[in-house]
Amino acid sequence: MLRLNDIFEIIKSYHPQADFDLIQKAYVYSAKVHAGQTRKSGEPYLSHPMAVAKILAELRLDEASICTGLLHDTVEDTLATQEEIEQLFGKDIALLVDGVTKLSQVKFKSTEEKLAENFRKMLVAMSKDIRVLLVKLADRLHNMRTLQYMRPEKQELIAEETLEIYAPLANRLGMGWIKTELEDLSFKYLRPADYQDLKEKVGKTWHERNRFIEEVLEDLRKALTDAEMTGYDVSGRPKHLWSIYRKMVDKNMNFEDIHDLIAFRVSVGTISQCYEALGAIHTLWRPVPGKFKDYIAMPKPNGYRSLHTTLIGPKGERVEIQIRTFDMHQVAESGIAAHWKYKEHGGQPVEVNEVADKGFVWLRQLMNWQQELRDPNEFLDSVKVDLFSEEVYVFTPRGDVIELPRGATVLDFAFAIHSNVGMHCISARVNNQIAPLRQVLESGDTCEVITQKNQQPNRSWLEFVKTSRARTRIRSHLRQQERKRSEELGRELLEKEFRRYGTTLQKWLKEEHLVEFLKHDGLASLGYGKTDAKTLVQKVLPKELLKSQVGEAPKSRFGQIIDRLSGKNYSGITVEGVEQVLVHYARCCMPVKGDPVIGFVTRGRGMTIHRRNCPRILELDAERRIEVNWDEGSTLRRPVFIKITTDDREGMLAEISSVFSKMNVNISEANCRTYGDGHAVNTFKCGIADLSQLKHIFRALEAIKGVYSVERARSILS
Repeated sequence: MLRLNDIFEIIKSYHPQADFDLIQKAYVYSAKVHAGQTRKSGEPYLSHPMAVAKILAELRLDEASICTGLLHDTVEDTLATQEEIEQLFGKDIALLVDGVTKLSQVKFKSTEEKLAENFRKMLVAMSKDIRVLLVKLADRLHNMRTLQYMRPEKQELIAEETLEIYAPLANRLGMGWIKTELEDLSFKYLRPADYQDLKEKVGKTWHERNRFIEEVLEDLRKALTDAEMTGYDVSGRPKHLWSIYRKMVDKNMNFEDIHDLIAFRVSVGTISQCYEALGAIHTLWRPVPGKFKDYIAMPKPNGYRSLHTTLIGPKGERVEIQIRTFDMHQVAESGIAAHWKYKEHGGQPVEVNEVADKGFVWLRQLMNWQQELRDPNEFLDSVKVDLFSEEVYVFTPRGDVIELPRGATVLDFAFAIHSNVGMHCISARVNNQIAPLRQVLESGDTCEVITQKNQQPNRSWLEFVKTSRARTRIRSHLRQQERKRSEELGRELLEKEFRRYGTTLQKWLKEEHLVEFLKHDGLASLGYGKTDAKTLVQKVLPKELLKSQVGEAPKSRFGQIIDRLSGKNYSGITVEGVEQVLVHYARCCMPVKGDPVIGFVTRGRGMTIHRRNCPRILELDAERRIEVNWDEGSTLRRPVFIKITTDDREGMLAEISSVFSKMNVNISEANCRTYGDGHAVNTFKCGIADLSQLKHIFRALEAIKGVYSVERARSILS
């Protein structure tokens, strides 16, 4: 088992004046409160916080971060309290521990909502102190390294979460080696057959490629020496398995067709030497047009700086080369962790927020844009777009650079300039040509926004905006408009109800119960159909007036819907305890039993059931969402579209059909297309009993040789 002295040795190598007594105190406390606990592997639980602390030391972080690594599970998994942590270790460490601690005591409506809310809490905490995320990444990295001891379904869930959230976050912070390891470990558990197959293929060609690496390195050294350069370092390494697999899937290529499996790096002392090295290398081999990127002049948002070039090297093989300074390389590997500097006197690290202010303004901007998002799923959906997309860089007419995610449109650019500019945008001039709002921008474009005072956002804008800033502002405007209409409808219903008793709403506006009702958005509640006007009026009016009622008061809209639908065709859904409800299932997400779902009341159409993570539901008014559940006794089969990308080979369709047949799944419709590059896309419509069956089908299909990807689709033509 890892010893504390091993961690101390690492810390001494970069921070000899660290407070080792404080770290030892955290170790002793963690050992005491975790005593008797074990991990799934059978090891003492203390082995986990010790491993996390070691990773943080390898990142060269301060003693507060390392203490947090030792203490990060104490509040969640033991009898320790937040107050006790603060009393023993100070407010700084207590805040870090709190930021990392999961919300295990809070009851959420779904696993997805719990994940989203935990993620929101972590982002809020890391916007105040980035070390929260660094500890969380170290925690996740060690959990992934020991994932083999978990149940297969748990392995899949954790690996998927890691690939979707934590690996991209490590990338956003510029922590290259953590991102790479998280991706490969996730790949191992999500696609075990593909992982093993690719690992074996890379292993078989290693000796041949090792000779190629040595040949290229020798040529590079000679070119740089001939250019009279000194103090340089050249190296070559195979690309990691996940990046190779993604290239095979994205470009529908076989392993044998990929020739750039090796990345070469040239490290030099200064920025001017980077460009000197680039010139020397471009005289050695012919560069590939359009494959040069200058991330030194225009760094990535995570601080990454380097020159990238691709050339036609020995034997006609493509050679990818990165050229950077030694300092740039440290930042490329460790990201923000590389910014921690220790003063020669006193041994205190530079104030963390100084680093965050300089390099990670994006995080605080992100949190400012997300403040009005109350739905945790919507928050997570928006953050994924901003954090995890590749970037393009677009110029304003004055030459300022605006960073946008790949696929962003003219409208996204307008909102990035200012919310008011986006709200009133009607078109733009892109490279001096008139362009519509939905035109996708590319790096290097110059965009000038054209506005009109009476322009207002409409729902169609949500179909093509990419950034969460634009999406959030548009949704907010649409909800305000919807709320205004609902308040008008609510007032109309209330006035109509008062007239039934021969009086008016105006006469009773000062009545205590009505004042309280209106203060808490009562009119909107009436308009949405969540409150009954009759019930309210009966609480407000005196008994003598209630006797003078003329006719029956109208039920709330939701009540009318339930009355119309209750007792009709069995649907497999219960709505707030009301069974036997006829509902519509959303075509945009095709929910099946077992999917976390939510209902949406549509005026005049009843209830539509969406999956909770459906992008469409996030665009609909939150006030009209209704909690629904699957009826456990339901045997209803739901149609699902399954899209399978494969090799174009003989017998593939027969193997796929065999999987469906063995699992007693009926295919009602199929669309199979082949392409000239040797791959095929097959989409099937079939009846699925529940989510568990769907997952079993996915695993069986993924195990077929030559299957690149299996996913749910929106239609037979997807």
